[in-house]
Formats: sequence, structure tokens, C-alpha cells
Amino acid sequence: MSEFGKYVLYFLLGGTIVSVSTYLGSQGKSFLAAFASTFPAITGATFILIYLNGGNEAIVSYAKNLLWFVPPWVGYVVFMIVGVPRFGFWPAMTGSLVLYLSCVGLVKVVSR
Repeated sequence: MSEFGKYVLYFLLGGTIVSVSTYLGSQGKSFLAAFASTFPAITGATFILIYLNGGNEAIVSYAKNLLWFVPPWVGYVVFMIVGVPRFGFWPAMTGSLVLYLSCVGLVKVVSR
């Protein structure tokens, strides 16, 4: 498969997952939407593609670094849960993104 073809496949896979999650969430099926969003299809596809292009060491390095992003992601989601009822969607979304990026910056500093 060509480089361009690979990126088209990545785009379609990611877009499909976002579309399925959005559809399920808009139908009131929030549990299934959350499951579709967090199902490791993107991560799994990334593991496969990194393995095919970089081998075992690249996978292990990627997986270890992926774990650093779990705490910032949890903070992002918790801020949305708490923030949306208090501030509304857009302020909570902005605050969640600022919190996430701040936590990622902190993780980068700590991991050096």
C-alpha cells in the first residue's frame, strides 16, 4: 500500500469511529457511544502499523509513552463532567482542553 493510501485508511478509520460515537450519543445511547470512543481500534491499528513499520522496540516505546497521557485524559473527562452543568458546554470544553494541555506539559517536564 502506498504512503498516501495508508493515510487515507487512517483517516477513514478515525472518521468512522467519530461518526459512530456521535450517532450513538445523539440517539441517547451514551454507554455505547463511550464504548465506541474508547474501544482501542485506533490504538490497536496504530500498534499494528507501528509494528509493521518499526518493529517490537517501537511498539514498546509507544505503549509506554501512551500511558503518560492517561492522567491528563482522565482530568479532561472529569472536568467536562463537572464543568458542563456549572459553566455550559463551550466554557467547559475550553477549560477541559486547557487542563489537558497543561497536564501534558507537566507530564513532559516530569518525564525528562
